[in-house]
Amino acid sequence: MVRANTKRKVNHMIKKHLKFLILLSLISFQGVSSSENNIYNKIDLFGEVLEKINKEYVDEINQSESMDSAINGLLQSLDPYSAYMSPEIFNEMQTETSGEFGGLGIEVSMESGVVKVISPIDDTPASRAGIKAGDYIVKINDIQVQGKSLSEAVDLMRGPVGSGIELTIRRRGEKKALTFKIVREVIQIKSVKADLLEKSIGYIRLTSFNENSGRQIKKEINKFEENKNVKSYILDLRNNPGGLLSQAIKISDFFLNDGEIVSTKSRKSSENRKWFAKKGDLTNGKTIVVLINYGSASASEIVAGALKDHKRAILLGENSYGKGSVQSIIPLKNDGAIRLTVAKYYLPSGKSISEVGVSPDIEVDEETDDFRIKTETDNQLNYAIKLLNG
Repeated sequence: MVRANTKRKVNHMIKKHLKFLILLSLISFQGVSSSENNIYNKIDLFGEVLEKINKEYVDEINQSESMDSAINGLLQSLDPYSAYMSPEIFNEMQTETSGEFGGLGIEVSMESGVVKVISPIDDTPASRAGIKAGDYIVKINDIQVQGKSLSEAVDLMRGPVGSGIELTIRRRGEKKALTFKIVREVIQIKSVKADLLEKSIGYIRLTSFNENSGRQIKKEINKFEENKNVKSYILDLRNNPGGLLSQAIKISDFFLNDGEIVSTKSRKSSENRKWFAKKGDLTNGKTIVVLINYGSASASEIVAGALKDHKRAILLGENSYGKGSVQSIIPLKNDGAIRLTVAKYYLPSGKSISEVGVSPDIEVDEETDDFRIKTETDNQLNYAIKLLNG
């Protein structure tokens, strides 16, 4: 009896609160258009639907979770990258940005109701298991992903370090679903790796754009430039899901003497911005091959696109992902946050990256199913080396 009375009180409070919000909105926006008034009618409708669900649905529902799902549905209807983060998810995200966290090692987004892999991170459980950019995760252990929010799906993939997880994947070109058994690990991200290839090629592998990436790449370029045998460079951006815009601009500038690097356009024209290169190519004009694939996204596409538009590099590999938008993390009063798309990237040519990506000058697809970056199976890297050696 006490439980039923409490439930009625909660329903009454929700309804009263929603009506107060609607009344306040109508008072504040007197004289607004009929289309705007319709929005407030929809809010009233939402309150009515919620009340009916609480009273009539066959099972008792968690009202807090239902509201979270409604908020998330609103954001995900905008684009695959906007989403709601509960206080718990937001706190975990802040922990992960420190560079060490437990998990599988994949960057993901939501597309058509399932989780899409933007890119596996180098030297992580997902990468070693064979997860590829563009894979669709349709099942996590025995739980169907369809109908889950991105935050809920990501939460299902988290777990104690050393524990196992089974992912069911749909992959382009494969008729049957693929199953991968993976053990969770502490993920440590090393964003820059460098190596001297064939005694004359400076190879730089960039796996993400974090706050130290520019400084680390500059250090490696300076080392190569001290070696008089180095005649050319390979910048490997494959399976790099992106990161900080500031680092993408800084790294592009290392290889350019002048010209526009990237611009952003937002809803407010006053917030549109352009970034330009400063004089001083750290490689002194040496030939550069940039390796890209479907896992090259966001900041990777800015660097590749800028160098291509200025005819400063040869792009080799596969078409990039096509994530040409800027997201801001906006904290909320409940200690959660929303990730919201606030602008789009444009290359020096004026082309948008969104949904299109950056195309390579020389298209070279992965040749084998057991393809691994910078191993004997890496036909793309081998092609680049032969190209630079003439």
